[in-house]
Amino acid sequence: MYYKFLTRENTGRYSKFDFTPYLPTGSQPGPWLPKVTGKLKECKRGYHACRPKDILEWLDAQMWEVEYKNPPLEYDDKVNGKQVRFVRRIETWNERTVRLFAVWCARELLSLVQNPDPDPRSVEACNVAERYANGNASRDELIEARCAARDAARAGARDAAWAGARDAARSSRDNEDEDWSVGMDKQTRQLWDMLGYIPIPEEVQHEKD
Repeated sequence: MYYKFLTRENTGRYSKFDFTPYLPTGSQPGPWLPKVTGKLKECKRGYHACRPKDILEWLDAQMWEVEYKNPPLEYDDKVNGKQVRFVRRIETWNERTVRLFAVWCARELLSLVQNPDPDPRSVEACNVAERYANGNASRDELIEARCAARDAARAGARDAAWAGARDAARSSRDNEDEDWSVGMDKQTRQLWDMLGYIPIPEEVQHEKD
């Protein structure tokens, strides 16, 4: 099972290619895109998509399930094939889900970088954003909370402890630290849970192919 993210204008974020003519218009998959000729090349030639575990790297306005005519080549954070088609849009990936996932990530971050006492302005910003996503807060309340949180972030940025935590996080990512990977896995699982989907494990998908 593979996924592709598109902008609101139905284009690829990097390719800028307009996929509109190839999107499904009913319950059936869209038409196959033209077959790529020549050798596939990562980021340069072919139709790229991602696996369930890669989705955090490619988030955009629209999320689609896609299928390849033949098994694609696999890379660290994406796949690439010569012919693909769009199967269906993941309707649960929408503005509400985006906001709630952002709130979840922000709360996770607060527990890491401001433990044991997160700034109340940051906590309230998360609470307001959550209420706004669920239709229980106004746009003005959201803006006010966002401005307060921005002030809190600026104050935090001046704190040496924040700088140290940020550098440590970057170092962990650069070195593919196990704790960082666990954190990314946790985020991915949380997002899939919010989308209401249980992705087919890759080994099972390969067996089906």
